[in-house]
Order: sequence, then structure tokens, then C-alpha cells
Amino acid sequence: MEVAQVLHMNGGMGESSYANNSLLQQKVLCMTKWVREEAISKLYRDVPRGSLAIADLGCSSGPNTFFVVSEVIKHVERLCLELKIESPQYTIFLNDLPGNDFNNIFKSLESFKHKLNHEIIGGTAPTCFFAGVPGSFYGRLFPHKSLHFVHSSYSLHWLSQVPEGVENNKGNIYMGSTSPPNVFKAYFHQFQRDFSMFLKCRAEEVVEGGYMVLTFLGRKNEDPSSKDGSYIWQLMATALNHMVSEGIIKEEEVDSFNIPYYSASPSEVRREIVKEGSFSINRINVSEVNWDASNEWKPMESEYSESEILVSGDGGYNVAKCMRAVAEPLLLSHFGEDMIEQVFKRYQQILTDRMSKEKTQFVNITVSMTRRSA
Repeated sequence: MEVAQVLHMNGGMGESSYANNSLLQQKVLCMTKWVREEAISKLYRDVPRGSLAIADLGCSSGPNTFFVVSEVIKHVERLCLELKIESPQYTIFLNDLPGNDFNNIFKSLESFKHKLNHEIIGGTAPTCFFAGVPGSFYGRLFPHKSLHFVHSSYSLHWLSQVPEGVENNKGNIYMGSTSPPNVFKAYFHQFQRDFSMFLKCRAEEVVEGGYMVLTFLGRKNEDPSSKDGSYIWQLMATALNHMVSEGIIKEEEVDSFNIPYYSASPSEVRREIVKEGSFSINRINVSEVNWDASNEWKPMESEYSESEILVSGDGGYNVAKCMRAVAEPLLLSHFGEDMIEQVFKRYQQILTDRMSKEKTQFVNITVSMTRRSA
């Protein structure tokens, strides 16, 4: 599986699109807003800048794409008013893998600018320049020391590739309770390589004193097979194995399918940052969010006038739709189009059953860090 070619959220504005099924990601962005504002306040109070370069890595497409950019710009504009200094010029880099629906982003750019201009306190429209940057963030993306603030949310749990040597992970599509020890080791080593490379690349690109705020799915438990990090994938494996037992798909097809994903623990994240050495950690925050975010959350107003987040009363339905928007391209590339509807029909039933019987939550790890002086 060529992850860089296959891994992307469902594009467009259809029923299974990421744009219409990203309520969970919206909620997490709002939950972590205070960490971003803390970082931006420190960055801008220490060294007010005539220009501000911001990169959002793994921006995807849909109503969430411009949310962080909008909030950062509005916060800087408030700081400029408070400090009685001139507003900077903003350069905004929106990054994702080449398969991302960048067309949808660019189509909505003018409406975003119009909305932002009406929300700025004082009424002066900020000067903003936007660029799409296709490519993997596990490699260099930007010129040397060109970025002041880097943000990424719900992207860094995706690995650059499926770990090597996991062919014996039978009946699983990720680390599970029945996975052999070598599978856990392979996934952990892939995470170490990828996250270390990510930090090295950003260290080249972020100015000294610049900030990064990263949020990704993780786990509280140090056991990598614990439910708080792998349960959502275990249940998808259950749906696939049901189809094997019914003769719909072959056992070897499931055995050869593994997700390029890793839910790290806070201590694992901390160790890699300290070991790489280019960034100092300001804080690592752990939070939880229900699988079905619609239980306690309403969609924010969309930057995409034609976008409408789909919410129903069935928690299993909502979570299955969310996961489909994220995982469908991976499943399509391996199992083919004919199986997709059946997979997610079974997955929804399993999710509805489990969610009615137990509390189901994702664990989020948010880390704020500063680029050290060389």
C-alpha cells in the first residue's frame, strides 16, 4: 500500500464526504483552542512581527479547514489592538497529501476571506496570502526558517507506511489483544521513525522561538493494545471477520490488511521530542471526547455555504459515517468498491451495540512546543 497515494479523507460534498462527517474533529479543534491561543500570545508578545507565516499540516477539506487559520488571525489582530501595533501580513500554508480535495478548499477561499473581514475587530481587513502545499509532512515542505507557527490536528496519528513485518497479525487490522509481540514492536518503531523525522523537518523550517501545536489521537494507557487507543479499529476488524465467516471476503484479504496508524501515549510523545532535541515542550495535555460527538456538540457555522454536517440520533450511524469518511479510501484500495457498503453496514450495527453498553471515547494528546535556539 502506497500510503501517500491512498490516504486521504473522502472529498467532495456527498453523504460520505469528510466535509459532511467531521463533527468530531470540529469539537476537538474547539477543545484545544486555548492551547493555540496561549502559544500565539507568547509568540507575538515576545517578538511582534511584520509578517506571520502559519502552516496547517493535514488540513483536509471541509468546514474545519479554515477554522484554525481564522481563529489564529483573529487572536493576533486582538493582540495588535491591545499592544497598539500594526497588523502583520499573513502567509497561510495549507498542507495535506496530494489526494486531498484541494479544489474544494480553493473554491471556498473567497467566502472565507469575506467572512473573516467582517469578524475582525476594528473592521480593517487583514492582508492574507494563501498557498496549498501538497506533500507528506514526514519530509521537508517549506524553506529553511520560514515558519512562525505550525499547527496540526488529527493527522499525526497516521503513519508514513504500514509497518514492515506485521504479516502474522492475523484477524486484526491494527494492534489488538491477539496481535503477536512483533506487531507491537513494529508499530512502535514506525511511530518513532516517523515522529522523529517530522520533528527534524519542522526544526529546519520553524524559526527560533517559533511554536508548534499538535493534536493527535492517542491513548492514556501504556499498553498499546488497550481499548482507549485501538478499540475503534478492533470493531472494524470484527465487521470484516464477520464477512469472512460468511464467505463474502477471503480470510487472507483481512490478514494482509493493516492500518498505517499509531495511537501514542503521552510518555512516548514526550520521549521522542526530548530525544530529537530541537523543541522544548511547553505543555502536553490529554483530553477525551465521545465517539459520537453529536451527543453534546452542535456544528459550528460552516465556511462552506454548501456544506452541512450530517447528524442523526443513532450514535452508531454517526460514528460509522465519521470513520467511513476517514477510512474508506484505504478500504477501497485493498478490498475493492463492491464490499464497502456491506462493511460499513455491519460496522454500524457493531458500533451501535457496543456504544449502548459501554462508554466509548477517543483520547486526544495535544502538545505545545517552542523551537529552541541553535
